[in-house]
Amino acid sequence: MGAPAQRPERDGALGRRLGGLAGAAALAGLAWAARDVPLALGGRLTGARAERAARSPQFRDGRFHNPVSTRSTVAEPGRNLLWELFFGKQKRRPSARVPLLRPADAPAADSGGELNVVWYGHASALVEIEGRRVLLDPVWSERCSPSALVGPRRLHEPPVRLDELPRLDAIVISHDHYDHLDLPTVRGLLAGQDAPFLVPLGVGAHLDRWGVPANRIVELDWSESHRVAGLEITATAAQHFSGRGVRRDGTLWSSWVIAGTRRKVFYTGDSGYFAGYAAIGAEHGPFDVTLMQIGAYDRAWPSIHMYPEEAVAAHLDLRGGLFLPVHWATFNLALHDWGEPVDRLWAEAKARDVRIAVPRPGERVVVDDPPPVDGWWQAVA
Repeated sequence: MGAPAQRPERDGALGRRLGGLAGAAALAGLAWAARDVPLALGGRLTGARAERAARSPQFRDGRFHNPVSTRSTVAEPGRNLLWELFFGKQKRRPSARVPLLRPADAPAADSGGELNVVWYGHASALVEIEGRRVLLDPVWSERCSPSALVGPRRLHEPPVRLDELPRLDAIVISHDHYDHLDLPTVRGLLAGQDAPFLVPLGVGAHLDRWGVPANRIVELDWSESHRVAGLEITATAAQHFSGRGVRRDGTLWSSWVIAGTRRKVFYTGDSGYFAGYAAIGAEHGPFDVTLMQIGAYDRAWPSIHMYPEEAVAAHLDLRGGLFLPVHWATFNLALHDWGEPVDRLWAEAKARDVRIAVPRPGERVVVDDPPPVDGWWQAVA
């Protein structure tokens, strides 16, 4: 009679042991998944890099500044952003699969005036200019986050694998936010490419910590240029902020001018609308094509991300030719509907007689013969 009475106690002990093992396994799994988080946070400005930053006109009081005072968020009486994030009625994801294209083989190198853009999603794009190739803000990870477990997740796959990219002549980074600078992607490019990384002041500290050799890191302040493979690439002003952890604005943010012998390209990076676009257009324009940020806007942060209508105004200030929208479709980073940025862009472009191309991810746009706008996103929105 005694043995059966002891079974519940033995079963309970066994359950506790199994539960403990499961908990330990879960903690081990979390620790494994988070192993790269401290590294993903990046480096800090020290030594000669810190001394150079301190000499920048954009640097004072220990951090970088915009030309005019800005705030990354603006409080609105009666509005609860957290509630809206979880319970808002915006349709922030596509209802069907985003169509992807695999770009045909890259055109043969030439010394003429060929100019193409391949948009891979979000802000990642390949500029093919006069036979050279410049990769902008490459992010191939599943999440734009320091963690593989949490953070905004991709809404579509990359149209090509990172190791399928053609040989690059330069890799340009606009700033150090996770949706523009990604540790696993940098590791892949470090192993599979030999192109230099052109980055704003201070961002080299992250690359340095991640093992990028010093001879592959080129840091530029606004209005500074670097020649690579016959191209002149210039860091220009933007109105944004930076930071990968608690500390803010320890590195600079930039827009970029890519100039060949005959053709010119402008890329906004992330930015609010500001008077600097007209100045950039006067000094460096006109541009054959502008890659303009149109997504992740909100009235709570109006000075650091442009609305689509402001992006059209900036394009005109820049003296741009073809307008190609970026910074939309791939990651859910704001509270607007998924397809709203490009709907608003299309309407504003018609109203202001601006030529636009809205490629599917992976589609090559020949700047001199862009595809007609067909509203493809509306079928999946």
